[in-house]
Amino acid sequence: MHPFRKPLATLAAALALAACGPQEPAPTQTPAVTEDSRTPAQREAERTPYELDEAFAKAGKDFGVPADLLKAISYTETRWEMVRGEVEFEGMPAAYGLMALRGEKLSEGARLAGVSEEAARTQPEANIRAAAALLSSYANELKVDRADVGAWAPAAAKLSGIDNSEAQAQYIHQGVYDIMRKGAVAQTPAGDLAVSLMPGKAQAKFPSPGVVRSMSADYTPAIWRPSPNFNARPAGTDVSLVVIHTCEGSYSSCWSWLVNTASGVSAHYVVNESGSEISQLVLESNRGWHIGATYDCSLNGSVMCGLNGTSSNNFSVGIEHGGFASQTTFPAGQIDASAKLTCDITQSQGIVRDSYHIVAHGRLQPATRTDPGPNWPWSTYISKVQSYCGGGSTGSIIIDSNQANNDTAKGYVEVTGSSWVSSTNVGGYYGSGYYASPTAAVSEPVTFWFYLPAAATKTVDAWWTSATDRSTTAPFIVYNASGTKLATVNVNQQANGGKWNTLGTYSFTAGWNKVQLSRWTTTGFQVIADAVQVR
Repeated sequence: MHPFRKPLATLAAALALAACGPQEPAPTQTPAVTEDSRTPAQREAERTPYELDEAFAKAGKDFGVPADLLKAISYTETRWEMVRGEVEFEGMPAAYGLMALRGEKLSEGARLAGVSEEAARTQPEANIRAAAALLSSYANELKVDRADVGAWAPAAAKLSGIDNSEAQAQYIHQGVYDIMRKGAVAQTPAGDLAVSLMPGKAQAKFPSPGVVRSMSADYTPAIWRPSPNFNARPAGTDVSLVVIHTCEGSYSSCWSWLVNTASGVSAHYVVNESGSEISQLVLESNRGWHIGATYDCSLNGSVMCGLNGTSSNNFSVGIEHGGFASQTTFPAGQIDASAKLTCDITQSQGIVRDSYHIVAHGRLQPATRTDPGPNWPWSTYISKVQSYCGGGSTGSIIIDSNQANNDTAKGYVEVTGSSWVSSTNVGGYYGSGYYASPTAAVSEPVTFWFYLPAAATKTVDAWWTSATDRSTTAPFIVYNASGTKLATVNVNQQANGGKWNTLGTYSFTAGWNKVQLSRWTTTGFQVIADAVQVR
């Protein structure tokens, strides 16, 4: 298969989108109905997929714009999908249609093309014509030699709305004109040709990027493009989430906006559409400005409830992806590259690799965001992240008080005695709850077992929920697999709830090691057995 061949389900219905919505399949041939007897909506719905190619050709001819340039811009922006835009960054209007027209450009393009703004937003042919009319007006303004495809590059750059010169050059040379040289084909699921761009020799008459970038300090494959839009994380904050976003635009326009002081937003990383390039904009140790919501654990499986009411930016890493929440598929290369990146982040930050710690922007900010959209392949994505990290939900071993959350081949919980009560009364618990028991002159521990295939030095952390009735001397006892006690650590569970607290670093032996939380300490309090992490 051609490396740029992409079977897009939406293309079969692209010209029917305005009348039928994104779920309605387009017919493979025009029914035998006379044109005069059909409404405009019916005529739109009954077009064949071949007419999308024709729509580019007709718009190009009518407005004196190279049809291949229109196709290449559309591919670079939307991969030939009829997107329904959303706002991802304040100050950047939503993009619409095959050409990703937004804001004033959509309004002006519609005026110049003689179509309504609603048609330019929702009808493929009108959207293409609006872009062609606007591009033609830029050609007049820039005095473009219309017969020279390469001379159209400055007009294409202006249409993109990108102001950053390096990003403009990347958009032109590695996007629009690169796809014109390589060619691209899109087909419907039935195999019908929807749109094609034959390989050519177009060379853009446009300055090259001319910038040598250093590589990322956190992730070697990424290019370092620093954003000024960040600040320090609150002291003592553990990074515990990876948040997945879509840019609602192309990669070049995305990272260039996020490094702009005027935008007031950022993300830690941006992944391009093919997965061939990643930009890092903010160090993982710093607080990026990628989500405009305080954390609410009820939106996220009641995980990490102790962080409720704090900014999600405080404890997360944000990854933007070139593309749109409304698109029907995401390129395999992009998903693969992003999964490798997320694996690296979770390894370096000690983040659990599951659907509560690798989450959608829309899950945490549902009032105003839906990205990365309903078609982000979550199961495949998290499986890839886990696979690249060697399997399992974490490079660490986490043993939860709820056995259902444990991989019992690696770790499990054992409760002794009848005094331990399962509870969710105090927020900030790990997973789905915790065990509580009154202190007494008896051990009756909760034991967190974990298996090591070989002897290793590991750091042990514990998680609890804090309240004024908690023990200030809750005893955690650490043993190796041969039963030798390595340490007893007494902790104050009235403080530091809702996060990992380090008990110490120890040399463990191969086999089943354990950490026990005993009840045997000063009476009159509660001890809390929630979760233990071995890393």
